[in-house]
Amino acid sequence: MGLLALAAIAGAFSVVSNDNFGWPIVFEYFTSPRILSGLVRTLHLTALSMAIGIVLGVILALMNMSRNRFVKSIAWGYIWFFRGTPVFVQLLFWGSISALYPKLIVGLPFDGPTWLEMSANDLITPYIAAVLGLGLNEAAYMAEIVRAGIKSVDRGQSEAATALGMPDGLTTRRVVLPQAMRVIIPPTGNQLIGMLKTSSLVAVLAYPELLYSAQLIYAVNYQTIPLLITASLWYLLITSVLSVGQYYLERHFGRSEVRSSLEA
Repeated sequence: MGLLALAAIAGAFSVVSNDNFGWPIVFEYFTSPRILSGLVRTLHLTALSMAIGIVLGVILALMNMSRNRFVKSIAWGYIWFFRGTPVFVQLLFWGSISALYPKLIVGLPFDGPTWLEMSANDLITPYIAAVLGLGLNEAAYMAEIVRAGIKSVDRGQSEAATALGMPDGLTTRRVVLPQAMRVIIPPTGNQLIGMLKTSSLVAVLAYPELLYSAQLIYAVNYQTIPLLITASLWYLLITSVLSVGQYYLERHFGRSEVRSSLEA
């Protein structure tokens, strides 16, 4: 243990004392308006994409557990496709959607009347492409997380609610999902942290989130390493805050389990 601690101290000293890291430049740009603006865009993009993923994931999970084979097959196909292709490729497709569909038309098929016609480039901006790419991909993973959480709830809970005359939808909202949260919260917290970091991939769409904002700066001043460190420090800071929030959420939804273990 002593040797490991000594090695860690030596490594930390090497990083801090190495002028090649450009620490003065790192702290100079840490609170620069362009970096902070990119950070706000990253947080907004992460929150919206995660919200889409959670809502659509719950719907897909319920569809996947449906007795209707057609509904179940639609959910299975969605999950199969979006989990089976890289999110980076999906982002590229959304960013290049105008090459496939130059115009997006709302109307009846087979030369029927057209109610709305728009250019794909005007409708699918880099921001919209980023939200669609991240949100739709996340929904496939959240569907499996929610499904696992629902299956963890004892079937007797649903049967008891049905015996009391509660309809299926109300049983799911009031009985099943609240108990499933204990299983759903930990992986969802991990997915949120992963979403924050995955949002850096939208730099390929030229959307000025945190990483791309740093890239725009070092493309001018050539201080690549310091600007990458600046972005990394912000990612570390935000993930640390999210980890603390995840801990308290897990503790909140795990109170019943702790209470049961103490009574036993």
